Amino acid sequence: MPIEIRLPELSASMTEASVLAWRKRVGDLVKPGDVLVEIETDKSAVELEAADEGTLAEIVVPDGAEGVPVGALLARLLRPGESQDGVAAVAPPIAPPPSPSVRTERGDRLVAASPLARRMAEQAGLDLGSIRGSGAGGRVMKCDVVAARGQAPRPAPTDAHSVPPGAPPLSRFAHARGAAEAAAGDAPFHEVRHTPARRAQAARLTEAKRTIPHFYLSVDCELDALLALRAQLNERAERAGEPRFSLNDLLVRAVALALRRVPQANVSFTEDALRVYDRVDVAVAVASDSGLVTPIVRDADRKGLAELARELRDLCERARTRRLRPDEYQGGTCTVSNLGMHGIRSLHPILNPPQSCILGIGAAEPRPAARDGAVVVRTLATCTLAADHRALDGAIGAELLGAFRHLVEDPLSLLL
Repeated sequence: MPIEIRLPELSASMTEASVLAWRKRVGDLVKPGDVLVEIETDKSAVELEAADEGTLAEIVVPDGAEGVPVGALLARLLRPGESQDGVAAVAPPIAPPPSPSVRTERGDRLVAASPLARRMAEQAGLDLGSIRGSGAGGRVMKCDVVAARGQAPRPAPTDAHSVPPGAPPLSRFAHARGAAEAAAGDAPFHEVRHTPARRAQAARLTEAKRTIPHFYLSVDCELDALLALRAQLNERAERAGEPRFSLNDLLVRAVALALRRVPQANVSFTEDALRVYDRVDVAVAVASDSGLVTPIVRDADRKGLAELARELRDLCERARTRRLRPDEYQGGTCTVSNLGMHGIRSLHPILNPPQSCILGIGAAEPRPAARDGAVVVRTLATCTLAADHRALDGAIGAELLGAFRHLVEDPLSLLL
């Protein structure tokens, strides 16, 4: 009997996925560990590897298929020495054309491209089939799209309702419809198809805001001493040829240590009990082209600053290109969302269930402050804790926020 290859459940929230590209074709020999197919879940692009040896006899779900449910049959693999009887060794069946963000075709051959390259090409309005790939097997990579984007002429609008320069091909029908509606008084528009990550994010945040009783606590933290320590650490790092520390590295470290000091906040609510975590796993909100991703630093309170910074840098880089493994973004006991680099003074974030708290961090900026009866200028940042009132009350939230403030205002404690 042929071996059935089915779509696995890679995370608790995963219900479906998209098939980006098959790495093996019908008739190819397959060994355990070989990458069979690249799929896109609500969080990342994942390479599915073969667990058995054999010959790929049939591809059931073709490149570009969207909304493939967990458990769906993807392909069949003939065992060594097994005949083709009962299995149709045919090319992938023809499916309705998917959106340009999923696949394109160069002649009658599918164009192999990385997920990031596909999204970049779609946003720039470029045809992947016209781009020469520099990756393995002619795979179109990010650098190829960047080069093509710099060479591609942008079409000039012919009238007030023409498609805007750089609009993806998917938007042309939608834009024409928008122009027609604009004639009735609405503004013209075009549509960009939701990615699986964007749809999942919308569903989770809607559920969180609707079903979880949020409460918010804010405090202004003085960061002058923290910034001075960071400057000293970066001077040493530069002399040693090591990467620099970001302000976010220090703030994530402070959150981890604060949760260690206030374990009553390192919890989540369930219908039967309050779940108290024995480990501090801090998630960090990272913006990607497809939506928000939250990679997790496990045992963050037990890692030194240098180790935490290296791990956080690697996780964030791979989160932006959707190359995280499922175990690197599932779970977490608290999230840090830092918009300070965008000049935002404060933010009131939405909880990331089942976590019971998330810290929103604003910009570090000079502000007047009262010290010893005088007005002085200090570097302050507004930090806002959003918490699940079912899991913690205001006093515990205030204790956690107070511990965080103490750590960032006495930054040498972050090095202990």
